[in-house]
Amino acid sequence: MDDIQNNFVKLLKENNIALSIEQLNQFELYYKTLVEWNEKMNLTAITEREQVYMKHFYDSLSLSFYFPMGQVSSLADIGSGAGFPSIPLKIAFPHLRITIVDSLNKRILFLRELVSSLGLKDTECVHGRAEDISRLSTYRDSFDLVTARAVARLSVLNEFCLPFAKKGGAFIAMKGSEIDEELVESSYSLSELRGKLIKVNRMQLPIEDSIRHFVQIEKVAPTPAKYPRKAGLPLKSPLVKI
Repeated sequence: MDDIQNNFVKLLKENNIALSIEQLNQFELYYKTLVEWNEKMNLTAITEREQVYMKHFYDSLSLSFYFPMGQVSSLADIGSGAGFPSIPLKIAFPHLRITIVDSLNKRILFLRELVSSLGLKDTECVHGRAEDISRLSTYRDSFDLVTARAVARLSVLNEFCLPFAKKGGAFIAMKGSEIDEELVESSYSLSELRGKLIKVNRMQLPIEDSIRHFVQIEKVAPTPAKYPRKAGLPLKSPLVKI
């Protein structure tokens, strides 16, 4: 291990995550594959190795600091982009059954190649809009945990993500520093989509000291049949009380 990996391991140990050499090798291969594919398509603006380990890998794993991943069997990652947070979580917690949904086929091709290269089992990469995929019986009201990282405002994310969560399951939105306005704005969509705000955890990312928020929502009942609305409508016309 070099200094970057040593620091990565140290910070994770402080949060009760221990990585094997094999898992560390998977993270390094993830980094190399990400940078290689990023030369052909836009996956991330962050390519410097230490930054990838902190702003992508550590940041993704930080979800597990606030939610017991040992109690999660199935996880859906909506709008995953280059695989964050689901692929780092899968590496650190191999028992997870992962479903990644992304609307851009080029990203799905990258993710399928990545999953194959890393030897990850029980990891499905689905091409499509969240509004369409969550209408399929295979995915609707079925996941223990649903995540989304920096995809859209919470009022929109609720409609994208809550239809995937099972009754009693959780949706955790990974957000940046400004969250108060979004929480107020999202209250109507929560009630419409049968979600209940449980808590908001706040974390300061090491080294760069930027703020992260984890908005934890419980799915209290099955998704009403009228939701989600047709693809594109949640973004154009979010569920907010007028």
